[in-house]
Parts: sequence; structure tokens; C-alpha cells
Amino acid sequence: MMTERAIIAVVDDDESVREALPDLIGMFGHGAEAFSSAEEFLASRLIDQTKCLVLDIAMPGMSGIELQRELTQQGRQIPIVFITAHGDEQFCRRLRQSGAIECLLKPFTDTALLDAINAVMR
Repeated sequence: MMTERAIIAVVDDDESVREALPDLIGMFGHGAEAFSSAEEFLASRLIDQTKCLVLDIAMPGMSGIELQRELTQQGRQIPIVFITAHGDEQFCRRLRQSGAIECLLKPFTDTALLDAINAVMR
């Protein structure tokens, strides 16, 4: 489905996250598309319409941090909300210092995700 509106891309290798988060983001009033890997997102036709990335850090193949670097090298300025089950607050602080809008530790609340997305969409 090709759409011209801005979307929020969810990139996570966990199928349950890919199913739940786009529905939740839709309830917030935004369009969302899910991708199972960084490589799938990079190959998509939606990359230019992506207004925000909700991005898992630890994935097979290219990690979320490697995707962030690749997008920077391509000159793409897509705001990133990292999500991870493998980190702590210090790790998240470093990600925010390196340009991430937010870093949410799984499990996170709907409100925390909404606040992070709203910070991007303003």
C-alpha cells in the first residue's frame, strides 16, 4: 500500500512488537508500518515518508545502532526512538547524547511511547 502521508516506522525482529506497536501508534492518530529488520526498512519505498523510527537495538543482521549510522551516512535525518530489552539507563543516556530522541527500556508504557512520538511530531 503506497501512501503519501508521514509514517512512523517500527523496526523490530519480535513479531509481537511488530503487531502491537503499529496498532497502538494508530490509536495515537498516526500512520505506522512495521519492518522485521533494518535491512527490510532500508529497502522499503517508505523510507522517504518516515517521520519517526521506533527502532529495536538488538536484531539479527544490522542492529538498530548500525541502522542509525547508515541513515546518517546517507544524509537522512529521521528522528529515532530506540526500544530495547538489553540496556540500562546509562546506555539509554548515551544513545540520547548520540542523537536519539528517546530510549525506552522494554517493557515500556503506552504513555512513554506516546510522549516520545509526540516530541518528534511537534
